Amino acid sequence: MPGSFFDSNVPLYLAAGTSPKADRAESLLSKGGVISVQVLNEIANVGLRKFGMSMAQLDLFLAGIRGAMRTIPVSIEIHELALEVRERHRFAFYDCAIVAAALLADCDTLWSEDMHDGLVIDRRLTIRNPFAA
Repeated sequence: MPGSFFDSNVPLYLAAGTSPKADRAESLLSKGGVISVQVLNEIANVGLRKFGMSMAQLDLFLAGIRGAMRTIPVSIEIHELALEVRERHRFAFYDCAIVAAALLADCDTLWSEDMHDGLVIDRRLTIRNPFAA
């Protein structure tokens, strides 16, 4: 079933507070989609280290994200496909793992501020920058 996969930067803008990017992130995330446990881990790391969230704040935010999204585990299949994506596209490896998770979740859109807006992977996954004009 085609759908949207979200890189960690989209929900992180929501966690960061009020801004046009936070509003856009909220609009996209409210429609639902897919994330991986890697995305949750990245949110936790940034929330604690950069945003200074308490564990209680982080738990509440992550619970909201998990409640709105289908969450897939990190698997050996994601790892192996990430290696293939890395060979073909030369992205940073953790970005390749996000792409691989989106492909294996049968998503047709990957929302990420950090990757090549408009790039189509394997003729079925389009990377979109949610904040591009």
